[in-house]
Order: sequence, then structure tokens, then C-alpha cells
Amino acid sequence: MQNLLLIFFCGLLSFALQAKQILLSPNSNSQEEIQEALIDLEPGDVLTLEPGEYYFEDGLSLDVNDVIFEGSGIDSTILNFGEQISGAQGLLVTSDGVTLRDFAILDAKGDAIKVIGANGINMIRLRTEWTGGPKESNGAYGFYPVESKDVLIDGCIAIGASDAGIYVGQSQNIIVKNSTAKYNVAGIEIENSYYADVFDNLATHNTGGILIFDLPDLPQQGGHHVRVFRNKAINNDTDNFAPEGNIVGEVPRGTGIIIQANSDVEVFDNDIYGNGTVNLSIVTYGYETEDENYNPHPKSIQIHGNRFGDGGFDPDVGTGELAAILFELSDGDMPDIFWDGILPTSQMIFGQPDEERLLITNNGNATFLTLNPIKYILPFFDPVERDIKAYEGKVRPLPEVILN
Repeated sequence: MQNLLLIFFCGLLSFALQAKQILLSPNSNSQEEIQEALIDLEPGDVLTLEPGEYYFEDGLSLDVNDVIFEGSGIDSTILNFGEQISGAQGLLVTSDGVTLRDFAILDAKGDAIKVIGANGINMIRLRTEWTGGPKESNGAYGFYPVESKDVLIDGCIAIGASDAGIYVGQSQNIIVKNSTAKYNVAGIEIENSYYADVFDNLATHNTGGILIFDLPDLPQQGGHHVRVFRNKAINNDTDNFAPEGNIVGEVPRGTGIIIQANSDVEVFDNDIYGNGTVNLSIVTYGYETEDENYNPHPKSIQIHGNRFGDGGFDPDVGTGELAAILFELSDGDMPDIFWDGILPTSQMIFGQPDEERLLITNNGNATFLTLNPIKYILPFFDPVERDIKAYEGKVRPLPEVILN
């Protein structure tokens, strides 16, 4: 046993001695110097950029497992892509076990930080920003991990993305915490993903604060088990500046939280106010699709223990259909919580299974509105229902996300 322990610790010591730290400073050759260093890294290595501003005309890429790429502070080490000529993003990561921390990426031509197919990615104390303010020509995503597992985004800031500031798509085991998203179209978006915890974040001055979406025609579908808690989804008031054709281009200015076509979503202990169209919406995917495997209806959604404030005071009826329909249904008396009421046909007739029913409880004085689709198509019936007490019940807490 002692011999085995000795061999093990000798192996660790050997690995530690082989691992190295590379220090780089800004210079006129930073593009080539940093990219070469990223290529030459070996597992265990640390690449550190010293304080200063680094300028790039091409994107950077990293494809080495188990390394750290770091700066010297979120406001001290600046990777400036304002003169970028080529590359679809600022930084592309395609390897496992990578930690990115303590630097900023500004004005990337496309996405700021894109991660594809990583098993373990840590993004800590990073900032992505388009410094010219909200514009259609800005890159789509600030933080953009897709098709990945064990995703951590912690203490990050995303500003000015023309799609989503912090986006995680088609991934599993996700934590987004202690981060700020502002002046994006979507502040924080979890899409087609399984097991995500989104907490202790600030989503403000976006078009929409926090989006939990599931979309058709993607390899991973049926987003489920998403917890959204202890966030501030407040004062989202930026006009939608997404390029034409983007699905988030339908999000009305002044949306706090939207849940679309997901299952097992728990939204609790959040502050949600100052959103001029609607504080929280639960909606069905509203477009035709030929994807036979796609379920457009949200189910098993729980909204409890949140603090709602002013909302619906300036509805953006000119963007998409959500605000216009809601404004018409409510006669201008916009609710805090809106559910479109659309279910599979059999459930509209016979009712939902208990475990799939919408639960809304203990949200203070929050107001509510839903549409009864059957009454909507029949004459002489008011299809609007505002009885929030009909949706009270016992909370079924979802499990905490644990990263491996």
C-alpha cells in the first residue's frame, strides 16, 4: 500500500514539475505570440496575460485539454478585436477541462467566446462587450458554450450582444451564477439544455432578462430541469436590436423572464420588476415545424416565492406577437405573470396530469392572466382568466445541479 501511495505522489509531482506557466505582455506581435502559445500549451499549463490591451485582427483558438488561460483582471487585461478582419469569433475553445478567467474581450466581429463540445469549461470573472452600445451589427453572443457538459459561468459580465449576452445551448449540467447581463437582446438564455442552475445574477437593461427556451430542428431537444433563483430580472428596457430573422427578434422590449416549451422549470426567490411589457411569461412555441419529435408546450412549470414589482406599464406592442396579444386580452391591464394556456388538444379537453400542471404560489400580490383557448374560439365567452389561486399547490423542488 505504501509503495502504491509513493508511486501516486511521485506521479503528481512529475506532472506538477512538467506543467509550466507562460507569461506574455502586450506588444505589436500579440496576435501571433498568443496564438502560438495557445497551440503549444500542454495539459496542466497556465497561460497568463499581464495587464494591458492586446489587439487582434484574427480570432484565437484553443484545442488543448486541462489548461488555464487567464489575464490579470477583468478590467486590466483587455483583448481588443475592434479591428478584427477574419475569424467568426474572438476566442474559440474546442477542448475539455479548460478554465478561462480574469480578462475582457471587446468588439469581436462575431461571438466573443464560443465553446463547442467541451467536457468541463469554466468561465470565471470574464467580460464580453461591444463598446458602441446596442447595435444590430454587434456579435450575436458574449458567452456561447454549446453541446457541452459541466459548464460553469461565474462572476462574468456580458454587454451589448445582438442575440444573447450569456447563452448556453444543447448542453448538460450548467451553472450560471454571480454574473451580470445588460444591454443585450437576451440577457441570459438557456436553450435546449438539461439540468441548469441560474442564480444570483443581474439581468437588467436588456430587451428580455432571462429566457428558458426549447426550439425545434436541433440535435438536442426537450430542455428540462432548469432552476432560476435569487436573480434580479429588473428594468429590462432596451429596444430589440436583433438582426432580422433571429428568434429573439420576437422578444418584446420590457420582458423579465420567458419560459418557452421547456419542462420541469422552477423559478423562485427572484426579484422581477421594472419590465414594461410583462414580468414573466410562459408560452408555447408558436411557429409551424415539421420536426415530429418536438414538443412545443411547456409543462411542469413552478413559479413560487418571487417578489414582483411594477410591470406592464409600457408594452412593446410593435415587436413580435406576444405583447400585442397580451395587450388585447388584458385591455391594457397587463399582468405580472402570463400563461398562454395552450396545451395539447387532449389536455385542453380532459385536463393535464397533476405532475404537469402549472404551479404558481406565494408570489405576494402578483397578478395573473391566462387564455382559455376553447372559450376563445366559441362566441359569447370571455376567454381570459385571472384567478391565480386556481394554480396554487405544493412545490416539488428540483434537484441542485452538481458539476463533475
